[in-house]
Amino acid sequence: MNVGELLAATVPMARTLNLQFLETTPERAVVRLPDQPDYHNHVGGPHAGAMFTLAESASGAIVLAAFGDQLSRAVPLAVKAEIGYKKLAKGVVTATATLGRPAAEVIAELDAGGRPEFPVTIAIQREDEAVTGEMTVVWTLRPNA
Repeated sequence: MNVGELLAATVPMARTLNLQFLETTPERAVVRLPDQPDYHNHVGGPHAGAMFTLAESASGAIVLAAFGDQLSRAVPLAVKAEIGYKKLAKGVVTATATLGRPAAEVIAELDAGGRPEFPVTIAIQREDEAVTGEMTVVWTLRPNA
């Protein structure tokens, strides 16, 4: 199972929204939210909560792809998130996540006994590639006790 398949199988909210994990590498994660009327808001686009979940899921996918080999000694946890809705989203939307710090730097901090924090930035786009939202999730790798 790749990271996207694992998340789709184990995260109930990802399954509920029918998220599609298109790319999950340590450098980039791309997740699509299909256009589904059950998850529309009052103006006919994806609900803000669905877009938050889309972006947070993309951030989780890149974290697992980049740090999955560290799970025996640390658990990834979201520390905080901030989202900005920039333009009206309609139809299919896609979230693209990137790490804000080099993975090797984060692992070195964990190796040194720290609890590293690192940002993941996410762009949410319509099919015409217009950016409709931007999100940053700060993650940590909490060492196992």
